[in-house]
Amino acid sequence: MTERPAQRTPNRQLAALIAEAGFSNAGLARRVDQLGLEHGLDLRYDKTSVTRWLRGQQPRGTTPALIAEVFTRRLGRRLTAQDLGLDACAPVYAGLEFAGSPEEAVDIVSGLWRKDSGSHAELRKIAFTPAGLVVPSRDWLIGRPDEKVARGEQPRVPAQGRPVVPRPAAVPAEPRRRTAAERGPGHRVTGGDIAALRSVAELFRTLDNTYGGGHARQALVRYLEHECEPMLRGVYGEQTGRRLFAAAADLTRLAGWTSYDIAAHGLAQRYFVQALRLAQAAGDRAYGAYVLVTMSRQAVYLGHGREAVQLARVAQQGVGSGAPPTVQALLHAAEARGHAVLGEVRACTASLVRAERALEAARAGDEVPYWARFFDEAQLADEFGHCHRDLQQFRAAAQHAERSLQLRGAGYARSKLFCKVVLATARLGLGELDQACALAAEAAGQAAEMRSVRAVEYVKDFERRLEPYKDAAPVRGYRDRVAALG
Repeated sequence: MTERPAQRTPNRQLAALIAEAGFSNAGLARRVDQLGLEHGLDLRYDKTSVTRWLRGQQPRGTTPALIAEVFTRRLGRRLTAQDLGLDACAPVYAGLEFAGSPEEAVDIVSGLWRKDSGSHAELRKIAFTPAGLVVPSRDWLIGRPDEKVARGEQPRVPAQGRPVVPRPAAVPAEPRRRTAAERGPGHRVTGGDIAALRSVAELFRTLDNTYGGGHARQALVRYLEHECEPMLRGVYGEQTGRRLFAAAADLTRLAGWTSYDIAAHGLAQRYFVQALRLAQAAGDRAYGAYVLVTMSRQAVYLGHGREAVQLARVAQQGVGSGAPPTVQALLHAAEARGHAVLGEVRACTASLVRAERALEAARAGDEVPYWARFFDEAQLADEFGHCHRDLQQFRAAAQHAERSLQLRGAGYARSKLFCKVVLATARLGLGELDQACALAAEAAGQAAEMRSVRAVEYVKDFERRLEPYKDAAPVRGYRDRVAALG
């Protein structure tokens, strides 16, 4: 006599949430399919699929995470696959969660570091999703500060209100130097540890600016996994903990920035979301705004102007009018870039004017955060140049791009390359073919020396604009020079 197969248990959690959200079975299936398309997935679920899930069948692959995200958007609160009575999985949405606590934030970001430093190549192929920006930016804007980040400290409470009498000090032992192998859950984080994180961030920032994000990105991620994670899981008080989370946020944003530069856009998006959450744990509202601006810049690059504008505005709301003028200028310039992508001339101009006025209000003695010091006259001129290029106002674009290149100091090789291509594009738009091709050839030579997909894409964008002039002598000469680069 054969045994009957076990009966599946109906999924009452999913049924309750479907009722709360007001979905029909077909409506839920359609939304899951649409969300899958954002990630390049052709799912083709229908109302029968949802009926099976309600009867207890478990959807496969990344589908549980997608279903959870559909409900998250509809109901306005973060839901996981488990909340829906579904099995957890290796999710498409891993890393886009805005954690509810510092402890959860450490778990999420460290999981991301470990996957990225390993052989999880698919992580670098995950698609960017504009919808994935909504919940984190909202939660950052309206979320309350974390009351406590200290970890592992057990304060002594005096018995019956009596003061604690310190014991006689033992003979001090010779301090023993800790080794990397000893760094673990019991390790007490020191100011020196945090200074090391800051120094390493500056090193990787310089490498990125000069040679491109692909040059040392993997080394940065491994450093985060092997050095930063043990610190976050170590022992620290409140003040040290805030500084530690701030340093971790900076390094994580940089991991996202270098991922963005090699066109790993979905991965970069996840790093930015986690950097935003770490900045909240640090209590650093201004740095959180900077992370949002970074996300806005990625959205501009990918052509998502509306999302770019929204992110920049959330950043402005988050810091208010009390931020230093240089920071205000940076935030308004980011908004302008989004308007330019959308072709919104008046809104773009208004944002650029606000950025210009804010930078004019900056004074030499102002206390400017380290991450905003790059935003000077050269950078503002660069922003103007990009905006005018996107609005096809080529004469103004050329003027501002030239000014930026003249003012820009040492370093920032990649930024100069971008600006040079903007100038070449403006010259092309003005019909100055010889100058345009000469500038672009210089930029192409510099891009060949970098490990930066963005640098290559800037040059390719210019080359696409050359197509109507493909038989002209300057264009043939340009192509010969580029071909010689190998």
